[in-house]
Amino acid sequence: MQSRKLLCFAVGLAALCVFRPCGSAAQVTPDAPTNGRPVAVINLATPEGVQLVRGQWRYSDTQIIEVDHRRVGADLRPSGPPNRTYDITPHAGAAGFDDSQWEVLAPGQLEARKSTGRLCFNWYRINVAIPERVGSFDLAGSTAIFELVIDDYAEIWVDGKLPTVLGQTGGQFVKGFNAPNRVVLSRNVKPGQQFQLAIFGMNAPVSSPPGNFIWIRSATLDFYPAEHAYTPPAFAPNITKNDPALNAIIPADAKLEKIATGFLFTEGPVWVPSSDTSPGYLLFSDPNANTIYRWSPDGQVTVYKTKSGYTGVDIGEYNQPGSNGLTLDREGRVTINEHGNRRVTRLEKTGFLTVLADQFAGKRLNSPNDLVYRSDDTLYFTDPPFGLPKFYDDPRKELPYSGVFCWREGKLQVVSTDLKGPNGIAFSPDEKYLYIGNWDPEKKVVMRYDVKADGTLANGQVFFDMTSAPGEDAIDGIKVDQHGNLYVSGPGGLLIIAPDGKHLGTFTGPEHPHNMAWGDDDGKTLYLTAQTSVYRIRLNIPGVRPGMTKQ
Repeated sequence: MQSRKLLCFAVGLAALCVFRPCGSAAQVTPDAPTNGRPVAVINLATPEGVQLVRGQWRYSDTQIIEVDHRRVGADLRPSGPPNRTYDITPHAGAAGFDDSQWEVLAPGQLEARKSTGRLCFNWYRINVAIPERVGSFDLAGSTAIFELVIDDYAEIWVDGKLPTVLGQTGGQFVKGFNAPNRVVLSRNVKPGQQFQLAIFGMNAPVSSPPGNFIWIRSATLDFYPAEHAYTPPAFAPNITKNDPALNAIIPADAKLEKIATGFLFTEGPVWVPSSDTSPGYLLFSDPNANTIYRWSPDGQVTVYKTKSGYTGVDIGEYNQPGSNGLTLDREGRVTINEHGNRRVTRLEKTGFLTVLADQFAGKRLNSPNDLVYRSDDTLYFTDPPFGLPKFYDDPRKELPYSGVFCWREGKLQVVSTDLKGPNGIAFSPDEKYLYIGNWDPEKKVVMRYDVKADGTLANGQVFFDMTSAPGEDAIDGIKVDQHGNLYVSGPGGLLIIAPDGKHLGTFTGPEHPHNMAWGDDDGKTLYLTAQTSVYRIRLNIPGVRPGMTKQ
């Protein structure tokens, strides 16, 4: 079995020294993937470097103080009885924080041992302005990365923001003991552009506070040419065009980009939109590896959730014990189909995992596969036995059918038992119809159902039949764009089918896509989970995404 890998863009760099002592080395880590080496480095630990960015270092100790708080309540938030706990002062990460009365540090003083020793914290702050050029290199349009090594741990606020995402490591957060934090400030900087950096330093290990102090080992701005920024390999997709209408969907110059690779089997993607504290990112499952991964637009892949679908002692018997389908409800909470645990769960904002459904009529579900929310937060999911070790013949199987279920207002009902292997599932843009794909080599069909207000389905009809298509693959993931076109993982690749059932065309790439998600701010990028890798392609029509209001 192929070993599980994390996508890594670590590249050893030779040092190109601008205001940096020669012989120093830099390294591009997964925090800030780039190709090649920096063409310019501004050393913020030297007077020349600080002058070049028109900056000034300011410093403050941080005190630990006792404050009023509340114990945990039934909602897992601080809503219980009053208590006393600890905080720090000052909170100096905010963009508008007034540090004018702080101590001014000369650049040569960054190595001075600061704070009080033992369990201690501190703040460093500096505003930097991007110069027009460094030496012979014009900085306009380049990628600027702030690299900091603090003794011992650091968190870095940029322009008053510290994005928090489950599973995030490095970048603006603690990377490791005396490890370099690398933060992308911009991938298209402009001369004169300003950034406010607030660095929270920590003495460590925290669990065994040492007698030493906090100090900055190095602080630099590294610049990479625009063409050396993160650029995934791209392929021209193989397109079979059955109808000229396909031209309105796939651009003539469309490229299929491989954005992550090295997984066992990728599935169930969902795009999490950007917020005030975090840019958008893609979540996807590797059910074979029992893991949910997070891909960010700078190319970094991190573990979002381990043991995503099963923790049983017999996990070695399972081919796909982990999570499969992922989606978001109207509040942006991640909802997960867990194969091995045979349930549907929702990850709350508090971190608590709520079980939405794990049995029906006193019998355990098979292995929930794919899922979709209606705009009123009614949840539909498919439940074939593909997550069980022996599929249909597994002795663990309790339900006599593979169902499609509807979870509405806390109640679960079965709404279809028509298909042997119900799999991909999606709504039409107006939510009048629900499409369900069947993974069954003997009946490779997409069904279409009328959707009633109470959540039940009616008038099930075969919308598209590809049973005669060659190949072992049946029908997997389904997504729909805002014009009502279906994107179906089926025999031969990704089929695009018009709302009237006409097969407009098929495109393929290096690997067969098994599921999809619409992403990026405009919803026109289709992300494809394809076996060992994840791909993306820009299209002309935006897709229907989780959380969208009814058209």
